[in-house]
Amino acid sequence: MKEFVLESEYIELVKLLKLIRIAETGGYAKMLVESGEVFLNGVPELRKRAKLRPGDEIEVEGEVIRIV
Repeated sequence: MKEFVLESEYIELVKLLKLIRIAETGGYAKMLVESGEVFLNGVPELRKRAKLRPGDEIEVEGEVIRIV
């Protein structure tokens, strides 16, 4: 499991996917979310701009990222 240290109140899902380099482009990040391949706290997340806050866990492409 990786950790992402949040430096603001929240981060949008597609921005996180780009920052942690799971998605090279915003378009690819949006495609991952729209196709149901991203899970937020164990539940499929289809909102591209879902606000992630400390304690949230994202799972995508076999990787788990915890927001701290």
